[in-house]
This record gives sequence, structure tokens and C-alpha cells, in this order.
Amino acid sequence: MGDDAVSDASAGLPYAGGEKEILRASLDRLRDAVLWKLEGLDEERLRRPMTPSGTNLLGLVKHLASVEYGWFVETFGREPEPLWFDPYSAEDMYASDDETAEQIIAFYGRARTAADRTLAELPLEAVGRPAWHEGREVSLRWVLVHMIEETARHAGHMDIARELIDGATGDWPAG
Repeated sequence: MGDDAVSDASAGLPYAGGEKEILRASLDRLRDAVLWKLEGLDEERLRRPMTPSGTNLLGLVKHLASVEYGWFVETFGREPEPLWFDPYSAEDMYASDDETAEQIIAFYGRARTAADRTLAELPLEAVGRPAWHEGREVSLRWVLVHMIEETARHAGHMDIARELIDGATGDWPAG
């Protein structure tokens, strides 16, 4: 793609502006790519293990929702919704038989909303303490960059899984 061409996915990104605005837009673009990876697939294909370890599209979305709650909400002393699984034992990486795609996608939406509330209300310099890091303090800036990395990593996994399922690739629908 040449310098003058802009993909659909980057059309809404600010190319100038404040640090928080640019980082938020980058995270949102990745979050939207994650959801696009699910579009048009039935429950069987969303749950289909695509690696020897069992990685599947729906499990990755459940995991991303779980970590958004952990990093953006719990770290900054806010109350996340009660989880029905144990994220510390990798239960967030898989969809159980009694969880539907609709439930997990809605869970991701609620996690995004809760994370966005934290991002809107706190400055990047705000400091929180993740419960799982024994007293280490992290800034909201660090968490935001970390979640961009985490979401990009798993969006890449999802890109490969989706290509193996039906050949669809990229971070946004073609055309």
C-alpha cells in the first residue's frame, strides 16, 4: 500500500493529536479487528481448535475480555463484573460448552466499556497495582501500551486461525 492509500481500518485513526487519543484509537482499531475475525462464523467454527494447544477464536476473545478487566479495571481499584471462570488457571482461554458466542462477545463488549471508563476518567500518569504483581505499581500509560501489545498479539493469532478456517485474512474486511 502506498503512502497515499489509507485502509478502511486506519481511516479513523488520528495521525496527529494527543498521546492518549492516539493510543486509544490504536487499541480500538485492534479491538475492532478482533471482532471482525468472528464475523460470519457459526458456533462450531468459532470454537474449532486451530492449534495443538486448543487455541480457538472464541477463547481468545474471552481471554482478551478477561485481561481488559484485570488491567484496566482491577489494577486501578475499580470493580469488575464477577467472573464465572478462573482466569489464573487459563479458563479464560477456552469457551466452555455452556458459554455461547453471543455471551462471550457481550462479555468482551462490557470489558471494553469498563476499560474505556477508566481511560476516560484517569490521566495516563495514574498509578495502579495489579493484584497478581505483588505490589508493583504501573501507570495507566504502561497498561494502555501493554494492552495494545496483548490485543495485537492475539489479533495476529486470530488472523492465522481465521485464515485456516475459511481463508479470510487481514485486519479489516477486503473492499
